[in-house]
Amino acid sequence: MKGGQHARLARVRNIVVLRPNALGDFLFCLPALHALRHSYPDAQLLYIGLAWHAAFLQGRPGPVDAVAIMPPYPGMGVGGPDDADPFAVEAFVENLRMSGVDLAIQLFGGGRHANPFIRRLGARLAVGMCASDAEPLDRNVRHEGLVNRRLQLLEVAALAGAAAWPMRRELDVTGDDLAQAARLLPPARDRPLVLLQPGASDARRRWPVRRFAALADVLVRAGARVAVNGTAEEAPLVRELIGAMRHPAIDLSGKASLGALCGILAGSALVVSNDTGPLHLALAIGTPAVGIYWLTNLIESGPLRQHGHRAAVSLRVHCPVCGEENIRTRCAHDASFVDDVRQDEVNALALGLLREGCGAGARGVDSSSVGRRIQDSHIRN
Repeated sequence: MKGGQHARLARVRNIVVLRPNALGDFLFCLPALHALRHSYPDAQLLYIGLAWHAAFLQGRPGPVDAVAIMPPYPGMGVGGPDDADPFAVEAFVENLRMSGVDLAIQLFGGGRHANPFIRRLGARLAVGMCASDAEPLDRNVRHEGLVNRRLQLLEVAALAGAAAWPMRRELDVTGDDLAQAARLLPPARDRPLVLLQPGASDARRRWPVRRFAALADVLVRAGARVAVNGTAEEAPLVRELIGAMRHPAIDLSGKASLGALCGILAGSALVVSNDTGPLHLALAIGTPAVGIYWLTNLIESGPLRQHGHRAAVSLRVHCPVCGEENIRTRCAHDASFVDDVRQDEVNALALGLLREGCGAGARGVDSSSVGRRIQDSHIRN
């Protein structure tokens, strides 16, 4: 059809979406999931994911009705080749086939392994991404190159007739999230909370810890409380940051479950983070955030809604150690590709967003007094 637009499929009762991967990747597909829910409000949307998806989405309002946990399956990041159980996979597929799949949507990747799996579900219409070496589905989006992943996944949803995406908050926070957060972080209504996230799974995406520490001190002088988050493995990084500060901060490393982190983010006035899962979680919840990005990562992971989002971007493409370009290939070094993002740039972006939030009277903050402290701190720095 012209423009690649497709009409909605009639009499859709069951939609299956395949995307068994990590937190950031799940957040990237939320606009597509909302588009499907908006276009098929009466259909049952089943997400094929991992155990953490099932736990996280249990009882959480949103576009997903239920989660089916993918059994170990070669080529789809679920277990290794020796873990696959053909009988478990066959039973899993047969159970889905018996439920009567109307729409099967492949959002996992290029489709070399995922597209044959999707075909086995016997859906009336199968759509998804397709690399050059993959079996095509009924309708396909080419999977290659450096693209915005959220837009790419929305294109896949459009192949199923879900072309409209309501631009609103993408992820709901539950009462249990807030209760878990309260146990870790008692409220202090007179000071806005700022959460810093100095880690990232790829060391090339990490802004130097000493600069996070300098930023944290600026924010404390501006009247904020600062908390520093990280996994248990990132605890030394978090302790290094707090140890380099001149003011106290709250160490959350290894303490917050994913639900608790949602609650903490919902109560935060600002997040400053490398390009990693908690940054995208904050943006999905609607918390203002400054992201520190390597250019190629911003292209791939930039949010679709820009309100409350500021990007500090490094244009570096060559490794500072060996000089090799790291766009299509990756060298062996873990040197930071974002250490040329300037301190004053991140300070200004963070203070500006914090001032905007406080000026709007956000999150119960005394906007007049905090706003004056932010302005004074910005002048001094």
